[in-house]
Amino acid sequence: MSGESRFMGLVYLSPYIIGLLVFTALPFIGSFYLSFTDYNLMNEPVFVGLKNYWKLFTSDRNFRKALWVTLFYVFTTVPLKLAFALFIAVILNYRLKFINFFRTAFYVPSILGGSIAIAVLWRYIFADVGLVNMGLALFGFEPVNWFGDPENALFTITLLRLWQFGSAMVIFLAALQSVDPALYEAASIDGAGRWRSFVHITLPLITPVIFFNLIMQMVQAFQEFNGPYIITQGGPLKSTYLLPLYIYDEAFKRFNMGYASAIAWVLFAIIMVLTLIAFWSSRHWVYYAGDKRS
Repeated sequence: MSGESRFMGLVYLSPYIIGLLVFTALPFIGSFYLSFTDYNLMNEPVFVGLKNYWKLFTSDRNFRKALWVTLFYVFTTVPLKLAFALFIAVILNYRLKFINFFRTAFYVPSILGGSIAIAVLWRYIFADVGLVNMGLALFGFEPVNWFGDPENALFTITLLRLWQFGSAMVIFLAALQSVDPALYEAASIDGAGRWRSFVHITLPLITPVIFFNLIMQMVQAFQEFNGPYIITQGGPLKSTYLLPLYIYDEAFKRFNMGYASAIAWVLFAIIMVLTLIAFWSSRHWVYYAGDKRS
């Protein structure tokens, strides 16, 4: 490759490289430095060493509460969302009438689900006189205080996350369509039913896609903000107070940007550790083409 070709290649890549440096790398490094400072956005940052981290792990009850709620939220929503997305993908993999319409309809919530408008709509649907309670009243049930009860509030936020299963579903659907039909034919000749074929053929062959969706959905769940902030504002009794909400409150309500940066880096460390654990465990359950495992 000539020097001119390399130069033109760098020119075409320069918008991405500049954007990566300016909007990702520099803020990433800057927040790491700020996590060791006392910074209120008005004055110059004052270096305080590990004071912010020491406070987080020794005396900050709000952090412990937000961490527990976040972990519970992630470990609840991610498995349920993956299971539901795979279930719908299996159904949509059949050659049904109007199948393209149904695939589109099931995918649309993943596009709209993260928007402010959908979060506001969700709040009205589960309000005391919302559509859900109106539907319960039609069947003779008492109305449910969805946002006033701590357990119900977190359940409502979880439902919003599950409703956005479309992106994972589309990826699962593509994986299901890549499985060789001859494998199912051979299994049926040997007397295997649909369930055994699904467990022993489909699942092992799509484990790379399951692993990919697991990582992506886990990272997104740890970063959840719009739903809890707009619908419940972290309440009641901080039952939906996720770590991103706590970071926002410390940074832009209390102007403790240094402390907020420390929380953000702890969140980053948690995501990184769980991702590394997932990669380590993948050698035992993810099967790639050409693998020779007993």
